[in-house]
Parts: sequence; structure tokens; C-alpha cells
Amino acid sequence: MLDPQEIFPFELDDFQLEAIDALNQGHSVVVSAPTGSGKTLIGEYAIHRAIAHRQKVFYTTPLKALSNQKLRDFRNQFGPENVGLMTGDLSMNREASVVVMTTEIFRNMLYAEINDDVDPLLDVETVVLDECHYMNDSQRGTVWEESIIHCPSTIQLVALSATVENAGQLTDWIEEVHGPTELIFSDFRPVPLEFSFCSAKGLHPLLNNNGTGLHPNCKVWRPSKAHKRKSRFSKPPQPESPPLKFVIKKIAERQMLPAIYFIFSRRGCDKAVQELGSTSLVNVQEKQAIQERLNLYVRTNSEAVREGIHSEALLRGIASHHAGVLPAWKELIEELFQQGLIKVVFATETLAAGINMPARSTVISVLSKRTENGHRQLMGSEFLQMAGRAGRRGLDSRGDVVTVQSRFEGVREAGQLATSRADPLVSQFTPSYGMVLNLLQRYDLDKSKELVQRSFGHYLAGLDLVEDEAIVEELKKQLEKLQEIAGEIPWNDFETYEKRKGHLKEERRLLRILQKQAAEILANELTLALQFASIGSLVTLKAPPFHGRITPAVIVKKQNGPGQFPLLLCLTDENVWTLISCKSVVSLHAELTCLEVSTCDCPSLWKLNEITHGNQESSQLAFAIKTVSKSHDMRTPQYDLAGEVLSQAKLVKTLEEELELLPAHKWGDRKKLKKHRKRMNELELEINNRQQLIAHRASRHWNTFLALMEILQHFGCLDEYDSTEIGRTVASLRGDNELWLGLSLMSGHLDELKPSALAAVLEAISTDVNRPDLWSGYSASSQSIEALNDLAGIRRELTLQQKQKHIDIPLWWESTLMGLIEAWANGVHWTDLIANTSLDEGDIVRIIRRTIDLLSQVPHCEAISKQLRNNARQALKAVNRFPVCDAEDLLIDGGNKDAYNPATERISSSK
Repeated sequence: MLDPQEIFPFELDDFQLEAIDALNQGHSVVVSAPTGSGKTLIGEYAIHRAIAHRQKVFYTTPLKALSNQKLRDFRNQFGPENVGLMTGDLSMNREASVVVMTTEIFRNMLYAEINDDVDPLLDVETVVLDECHYMNDSQRGTVWEESIIHCPSTIQLVALSATVENAGQLTDWIEEVHGPTELIFSDFRPVPLEFSFCSAKGLHPLLNNNGTGLHPNCKVWRPSKAHKRKSRFSKPPQPESPPLKFVIKKIAERQMLPAIYFIFSRRGCDKAVQELGSTSLVNVQEKQAIQERLNLYVRTNSEAVREGIHSEALLRGIASHHAGVLPAWKELIEELFQQGLIKVVFATETLAAGINMPARSTVISVLSKRTENGHRQLMGSEFLQMAGRAGRRGLDSRGDVVTVQSRFEGVREAGQLATSRADPLVSQFTPSYGMVLNLLQRYDLDKSKELVQRSFGHYLAGLDLVEDEAIVEELKKQLEKLQEIAGEIPWNDFETYEKRKGHLKEERRLLRILQKQAAEILANELTLALQFASIGSLVTLKAPPFHGRITPAVIVKKQNGPGQFPLLLCLTDENVWTLISCKSVVSLHAELTCLEVSTCDCPSLWKLNEITHGNQESSQLAFAIKTVSKSHDMRTPQYDLAGEVLSQAKLVKTLEEELELLPAHKWGDRKKLKKHRKRMNELELEINNRQQLIAHRASRHWNTFLALMEILQHFGCLDEYDSTEIGRTVASLRGDNELWLGLSLMSGHLDELKPSALAAVLEAISTDVNRPDLWSGYSASSQSIEALNDLAGIRRELTLQQKQKHIDIPLWWESTLMGLIEAWANGVHWTDLIANTSLDEGDIVRIIRRTIDLLSQVPHCEAISKQLRNNARQALKAVNRFPVCDAEDLLIDGGNKDAYNPATERISSSK
């Protein structure tokens, strides 16, 4: 067992010792600690231990740039003979004790075919997963999960991660799928951070002494009342941002240099260099040192010089670092920064992803950024990752983090982020065509399902499902209680009752309509007849004074009314006098004998609908009305005697009688029962929906796997579950859509292409550049355009199949840059190439490298013509030249390139 004190000439922190102890006990470790706290030392210890054991370590990083940096560092630390490199198309010194590679290469290696003679994992003791929090990356995060799932349990894993909220969950998951794993957590920073805020008024402390809230002197800006009235629906602009020169001046005065100045825009980084004008941050000796290193760089990398303002700014200790810059130029900036010669680097947030550029301070220009889904505030982990770059261990007593006033963020937002916790890791695992084929080549369907459901995403979903299932159980208990209250009520009968009740309601409505129609017809007839009716005629009233009561009465007197029809003075069977209009009479009983009313003394009524009670004398007449009403129907309005009305009334009565005979009619408060039943239905629906959601989440990845499998079967890649020659070819590829790439290569449409045209077509089907201002001054050849168009039928069919199976995997098809790639493959000079496109140099390199990656895979594919293989090799040689490839790659290619790379090659003899 190695003694850490003999290896490292300084005292180790507690978390480093704890991790080393866990490794020595044979456990894997997840190390979650702040940026700059010394996590890499644990990986270095694993390398020392492997060398002592005569075994190997695979050291993986998320980016090729990081791999190159680790390669240089480890060569210096462990000797060139002990360090190897593995990339997509070549490998160097792969038998070394430590082999550096991207995590993606390691994942591909795990999927590669292994025969008895070549086992790429032979003698591997430990795999270091540096920057493991890259699992959060929406496009490439699945690589880390696949690597952990498929890594043999005999190999120890060292997962090095920045601080994340759910490091415990990650550790538990790795222990579940890989083996005994310990969480090594530390929130201690050897170089503590101090937060400041820069406004147009100066540089001020941001947090209080406890670091828990804003400093007492910080004044939170609030808009004026006048602005609130004018702009109720828009976010008011904050005070003006301080000028860039002002910020640099302030941090220089406080001895905060060197600094990384984060700007979330390539153009913004380059513009910042220009804005500083002639500002110089270096002394004469430092400028001379930069000039000497720049001269050497120009002699060896003449095509990769960023001329003009950037070369001049470099001599003043200022640089711009982003994805649009050539990798070789970025490496120069990194080297000069590490030596303390560059004082300010304007960089996008990608610089925070583990590149070794130790800074005294970091400046964060804005606290929000533009994304594909719109503008949003920085997440806690994003802010902490950038802030954590501040402070050089052994050089600085503290690291300074400066946030800058912007038009939309001030001290409040800065304070919130500075005190925020790290975000949790979220699984990005998703099955792909390559994953399906590679798993089915090695395992049966049941084992493949088990492996798919070992993902971190499935593990997290399982934790969530426990909570969701608890909610479902609670809902079921609520439903059971309601069912107990409902007792033995036959709900089918209740539903029948409700339907009958609804039918009766509708028939009653129809009866009212018929009555109204009959009443309107009768009203005109009665009004005319009442002009000639005799005094003493018996009538039926429906007048306002009687509140809807159908009232028998006798006409005692006619009085002149306001119109052409008289007003009628009537006495009712209740001995009540009333003065009404003819419209209030609903029946005129002309068939009945008139009553004698002349002897009755009439009251004086002049107001319409006025009433007064009769006396003893009139009571006899009222009695007579009541007597006649009993022997003759005087309580049914004449319109109710119409044929349609009588028929409808009979139907309504029948329905009412039938309804009363149903059992549900005797259940008491049916309204309450109806509400009760509605709640039961709602609970049943919610339980069902939640159970379906749980089932979907539990099997989401497997359902995707099965859908991809069906598409692969459709295109002949699988015979049932067995890979065909076509399937093995697709499985040997890697890309955003391996099936699209494989079908295109096997189509025969690319076989006759010249190497340069082949490179152009492969770029068009493997990369996507989503830039609105994209243009290229080079036109593609007719041969390459024709070949791309020949692939359209395959693309349409695959698009249709994916749409039917609800699969959303891109099928890239972008012809704009084909001419550019073709020109480069035909030998165009780099300076001419970049002068004829809107893309930055770094973008061009990245696109050509993706094309190189695909070209390097073609010779190892099974069902591809020999001619296409040879053309791919020639195309690869034509495009893989400086400055697209690194100078080190050229040296490797010159004579030390190994013949077999298990990350890309497939052994056909094992089929």
C-alpha cells in the first residue's frame, strides 16, 4: 500500500485522505468538492498506485482539449513512457500505465467487440471520470451513465465532480449498478472566495461577514414610482453598467489580476479586447517573454496565428478565449495564462469546464444568458462553476469573484446566486440505435432490459415513484372511505335515475314551450270574446295579484280601459275583488250559466291589478263561484286543453310516476349523492392517470428501446433480435443518428465519390450548424450535391418510421458547408478558407473534426464497399491537417500511430 506522504510533498486535506483510504479498501469513490479544492490529486494517487501495481489507469475527460492538457501534465509528472492517448481515429502508447481519453471514447470501447487476443480493459485497475458532473449535459450526458453501467465491476471508478446537490444519490446509484462506492464530500475551499459587486460607482463587498446575505452597504435598486406606472408589464432597466475599462481598472488597483472575465458571447469576448484599446497590463519583462513565446508559435504554427488586434492584445496581457478560436491559439493563451503572463482572459463559460487556468479572480459580466429556450438567469451550479475558478492554491490567500451591474441584474440577483446551492444532477440517459444494437449483440432481450433500466435516470425515477406511489395509496384510501359511505348503492341504478331525471327535465321544458305557444294563440281569441261576454260570465284568471295561482272568478262589471279593450272587475272564489285586463283571463266558460251579480254592491277600483277583500254580501257570490268550480273544471287554463299540450302533459305525468317508482327516488339527498359520486369518479380518474404516469416513467427508456428496435428491424438491421450484417455496420458507428449514417454509407450512392466529395457529403449528414447568418463562399461540386440528393429517399423513409414510433433523433441534412469541406479537402489554404465563410475558426475546426471522426470510422465498417473504405482513408488524410488537427496528432500520425484502436475497430473474424 502506497503512503500518500511519500508521494505528495505537502499535507493532504481530510477529504483527499478519506478518498485514498476508500480506494485502498477496494471501493470506488464519488468525490464531490468545490472547483480548485484538489480533486485531481485523488486521480493522481490512483495513477501512482497503478504504476506500483504494474497495472493501468484510464483517465477520462469530457473534452478533447482537456484530454490534451492532461496528456501534457501527466507526461511531465509521470514521464512520457508512462502516458498514452486515445482519440477517435488514433491511439498512442496505449499500453502505458495511464491512458488519457474522452469519456465518449471509453464508452465506445466498452461497446466494442473484444476477442480472446485483444482486451482493451486488460490490467485496468481504475477508471477516473474527471468532471463527472458533465452527466448534466443535455446532449452528451448519457455517455457517463453508459460508461458506469457497462464498466466491469472489477475496475474501480473514481468519479470527480464539482459540488452537486444530489451527490449522495449518484453514489447510491453507482453502488447499485457497479459495486461498493463511497461518497467523499467536501465543501471546504483551501482558497476561500470573496464576493464583490462592481457598479458605475466602484467596487464594493457583495455579502455580509457571514456570507449569508447582502452586505449592509449594498443598496438594492428599485424603479421610481413614475416608471412603475409607465411600465407595469415590463421589467424596468437597472442603472447603467460600468464601462469595461472601469471594471478592469478597479480589479487591477485591488491586485486582483490575473482574472478570467466571463462574457456569454464570442462576439462579446472579442469586442471586449477591442474596447480595452491600448491598455497594457504587463511590464516590460512580461511583454518580452510573451513576444518570445509568440515568435516561437508563429514559426511552428504560421497558419494558426490570430492576427490583428488579438496578437497585439496578447503582448499587452489581454486575450479572448472561446469556441470560435482555433484550438492551437487557445492552447497558447492557456500556457501564457498559467505562466502569469496573460492578465485578463475574456472567456465564455466553456472555460469553466475544467481547463487548468488558475486565476486570482473571476469576473462575471452578466447573471443571465440566452439559450435555445429563451433568456434565463444563471443556474446555481453554473455560477458556482465560474466563481470557483478564482483563487490559486499556494499563491492566493483568497479568490475574488466580481459580479458586474448589468441593465437587468443588480445586487439582489448577484447576492441570490452567490448564496445559492449547487443544482442536482439530472439524468440525460436516452437509448440510441447504437446502444440497442450493441446490447443485443452481446445479451438477450431480458438482460438488455435490465441494463437499460440500470440508468441513473431510472434510479432517480424510482425515487420519485416512491413518492408518487404514496400519493396514489392516499388517493385510494380516500376513495375507499367514500365507497364505505356510499354503502350498497347500485351506482348503475343511480346513473339510470339521473338519466331519467334529465329526460323528464327536458320534457317539462317542452311542455312549457307548448303551453306558451297555446297561451299566445288563446290570448288573442279570449280578448276579442271578452268584449262581448255578458256580465256574470264565469272565467279563470292567471293574474299578477294571485302570484301564479289559477283562480276561478266571475265578471261583475266592465270598465273603460286605456286601450280599445275594457278592464274587468272580477270577484274570485276567495271573495277577493280585482281589476284586471283581458290578458289575465286564461279561460272563458261560456258553456256555464251566468251568475246573478246585479244585486252585489261593487267596490270602486281604478288601478290595474288592484285588489280588495269582499264583504258578507259578496261572500255568497264567491261561494257560488267555488261551488261551480268544484263541479266543473275551472282551474285548468284553456291553453292546457290544447291537443299537443294535453299529450305532452300526459307524457310528463307518466315520466314523473315512473321516476317515483325507481329505487333511487327513495335515497334521500340525491344532490349530495350526486356530488359524492362525482368526487368518486374524479378520484378514480386521478388514480388511473397517476398509475399510467408511473408506469410510463418506470418503463420510458425501455419503451424507447423497443421502438428503436422495431425501426431497426424494419430496415433489416435485426433479424428478430439478432444483428444482421447491416446491423453490425450500424452498431460500429457513432454519431447523433447511427442508423441514418449507416444506411447512407451502405446505400451505394457514395461509393463512386472522389475523396473530397465524400468528405463533403459526410459533413452534410453528420453535423448541424444552427446559425442564421451562415454562408460559405465555396460551392459544392455537382457530384457531391447529386450524391446527397440520392440519399433523400432513405431520409424520408427513416423520418416516417421515427415519426410513427414517436422517436425524435435528428437526421442532419445541411448542404451549405459542403463546398467549404470540399475546398479544404482539395488543399485550400487555411487563411483562404476562413476568409470565405461567416463561421469562426473554432467552428470550422469543430465541424471538420466531426467529419474526420466519421471518416475514421468508415474503414472499420463491415458492410461497406472496399472502394468506399479506400476513399474514406484518402479523404481523412486530406482533411486531417493542421490547424484542424493538433500538432501532436501530426507527430503521432508521422510514425507512432498504433494499428488497432478498440474504441473504433470491430474484429470481423469474431462474427
